[in-house]
Amino acid sequence: MMLQGWRWYGPDDPVSLDDIRQAGATDVVTALHQVPIGEAWTRSGVEERKHIIEKSQPGRSQLTWSVVESIPIPDDVKRLGGKATRSIEAWIASLEAVAAAGIKIVCYNFMPVVDWCRTDLEWELPNGAKAMRFDQERFAAFDLHILQRPGAAAEYSESARARAKQLHAGMTQADIDVLVTNIASALPGSTTDPLTIPQFRDRLQQYSGINSGVLRQHLIEFLARVTPVAEQLGVTLTLHPDDPPRPLFGLPRIASSAEDYSALFDAVPSKANGICFCTGSLGVRAQNDLPAIAKQFASRIGFAHLRATKREADGLSFFESDHLDGDVDMIAVLKALLTENRKRSAAEKIIFRPDHGHRMLDDLAETKRTNPGYTAIGRLRGLAELRGAIRAIEHAG
Repeated sequence: MMLQGWRWYGPDDPVSLDDIRQAGATDVVTALHQVPIGEAWTRSGVEERKHIIEKSQPGRSQLTWSVVESIPIPDDVKRLGGKATRSIEAWIASLEAVAAAGIKIVCYNFMPVVDWCRTDLEWELPNGAKAMRFDQERFAAFDLHILQRPGAAAEYSESARARAKQLHAGMTQADIDVLVTNIASALPGSTTDPLTIPQFRDRLQQYSGINSGVLRQHLIEFLARVTPVAEQLGVTLTLHPDDPPRPLFGLPRIASSAEDYSALFDAVPSKANGICFCTGSLGVRAQNDLPAIAKQFASRIGFAHLRATKREADGLSFFESDHLDGDVDMIAVLKALLTENRKRSAAEKIIFRPDHGHRMLDDLAETKRTNPGYTAIGRLRGLAELRGAIRAIEHAG
């Protein structure tokens, strides 16, 4: 059986450790979110978090901190590659602190300026639940008329520019403020800095001249430095795909396809160089064959985010669907992961977690504090569906 994980944002998370236990998860996925990006984690800080998860509630069902998600990679590493010596050394120090506590999987991403991007955090579904959504027209309105990115107009068709202009014209200041918050202010779990619009423009300018080839080379230089350390420590580094898996704001993204991952594995073949197999992120790109990618990189998958997304008619907008629906053939993906999992020792089993659940039932209450995409009930439903599918697949042999 693959190990059932659950993302937890620490002691201030409205979802408690007992909630995680009651959902049936055994493995906690968390990070020291309170530590500023670029600052080294300390061993005492890691041990304190580990104690809270594993030993602070004697007599309760055992939980294990199994995955770090994420140790953020500072912006200068993405812009400068191996020249960002101080930031890379701090990242390695964090890695060593994590390994000293016995945590063997570290998830990270290499998305420049903005991390995972959504225009709507509370988009109402036909059943009354709320999901996260990426609306291409709202994104274009932000890019063209709020951010006013130089050169952006050339990246949109005439009709797309007209729709964005009309949409922006109908926005209230409150609408604009919400959109800025959703895109620029860093969503929960983000590994990029919250930015004001002027800061956003300045950060984009700093990436002038950095194309996909340069950004990929900078990631390779980073991995060349950190994978020997990770391999020595017995840690697997798992690169999360771009979300969404395509360029945004004129910035390159280099973890969006099987070809992207192949290039990285060819350049840095270390066994510590792995993938976080996020079906929701990769599934947004219609060309990505998720079951085939799972089979191709099976031995490199140290960690999995299992969720589904549904592409809309324009091919660019999408929303978070139920875990077994959407454009992802989740059953075929699970079969591929289970095939790989059977080959592994008990210490190397694949850890997966449900991801981006809907806000539903009691979590819809206005008085209920929730993190977008990380409500208890929505993920509980997702985990239950995934667990049932896995049991059925295993029973069928």
